[in-house]
Amino acid sequence: MAKTKAMTEGSILPQILAFSIPLLLGNLVQQTYNFIDAMIVGKILGPNALGAVGASSSVQFLVLGMCIGLCLGFAVPVAQRFGAGEYESMRKYIYNAYILTFAGAVLITGICAVSCPYILKILQTPSDIFRDAYQYLFVIFLGIPCTLLYNLLSSNLRAVGDSTTPFIFLLVSAGLNIVLDLMLIVVFKMGVAGAALATVLSQGVSGVLCAIYMTKKFPVLRVQKGIQQFSWRRARTLLAMGIPMGLQFSITAIGSMVMQSANNSLGTIYTSAFSAAMRIKQMTMCPFDAIASAVSTFAGQNYGAGKPDRIKRGIREGALVGAGYGVVIGIILILFGREMSMAFISKNALHATDILAESGRYLACLGFFYWSLGLLNTCRLAVQGLGYSHLAIISGVIEMVARTVVSLVFVPLFHFTAICFADQSAWVTATIYSCAICIYVVRNVTRKIQTKGV
Repeated sequence: MAKTKAMTEGSILPQILAFSIPLLLGNLVQQTYNFIDAMIVGKILGPNALGAVGASSSVQFLVLGMCIGLCLGFAVPVAQRFGAGEYESMRKYIYNAYILTFAGAVLITGICAVSCPYILKILQTPSDIFRDAYQYLFVIFLGIPCTLLYNLLSSNLRAVGDSTTPFIFLLVSAGLNIVLDLMLIVVFKMGVAGAALATVLSQGVSGVLCAIYMTKKFPVLRVQKGIQQFSWRRARTLLAMGIPMGLQFSITAIGSMVMQSANNSLGTIYTSAFSAAMRIKQMTMCPFDAIASAVSTFAGQNYGAGKPDRIKRGIREGALVGAGYGVVIGIILILFGREMSMAFISKNALHATDILAESGRYLACLGFFYWSLGLLNTCRLAVQGLGYSHLAIISGVIEMVARTVVSLVFVPLFHFTAICFADQSAWVTATIYSCAICIYVVRNVTRKIQTKGV
């Protein structure tokens, strides 16, 4: 029988770091799905195929981010009830989350699969890569149930303090992903559709492994027959947490879609350069997500346990660690962005010199502002973990507006140079808001806990 882990006692920073390390490794492994797809596609199928894989990355982030956000939100009441020791209530929330997730899988998959060609047209996908981009996106969308399965179950495991097991299962599926990539692309000649199918099947395996493990090893998460009843009250609570978190991911992605559409309109060279740089960007952002997710779970558990001082210290120490990492990785991107892009683009490929130069320029510009992501992600997820998702969503709106303004106003004037600074405008403005609202929420939660104690 596996053990749960409460973070309501003991040293704060070591707990956050210990919890975040498996999350970080898991995020890195999850990113290798796309990373390996892009590397194999770029090296074997060429820059145009790489552009096709990356041409819809923003809309993938929109849809898959919505799914991930929903699952993270559904786990907030689980963490809070676990921290308070209310295990029967926790299991009732878990059951209702299963029902809502199944319904969401059917609805989101159907809508997205039908909408694929229209999405790519809105993104101004170049005609020479449109067919491959459609095949890749369509298969990814058919795999949405696999994304939901893994993220819901792994979120529940993390809510009770187990961040290691989801990582182990992702590690297994990452190895499977490499094998399937090579088999479907090289042996069966399935092209970019094979890369997408390898990603979907691999994530499905990690979700099934989580389900088996959770059922056998975590009786505290097991839903008995006596509590398998759908409750509109609990469903509303779950949706009140999940929808704002999902929308926050999606609203952020809308700005990225506008940005990607503007970039796609510049031509295939810039589409390929952006695709390579995005893979590196997503990989280097994993530590921000891991630290912030650990702080979110920490804050939720300590809120349930009624310990405001630990909440404050946990958020502060997590934010400092995140910002420090941002400084270090930012310097690396500034100095070695072009060389890192060579993982995806062969030197002998058509327009390779131009693609590598533009990818390196994009990454170098990002590097100067990476520190802000440490503050932004930690504060935003802490607010969500404390149950104030409706306030955190506004930071996503701010990011969307900033990217949209830069894409629509400045890209026509300054072309790819404006693309290189679109993300930074979003990060800095959203960071200012997120830090301020985090201070407000912590003070509000502290008053609630103190009033309850009286």
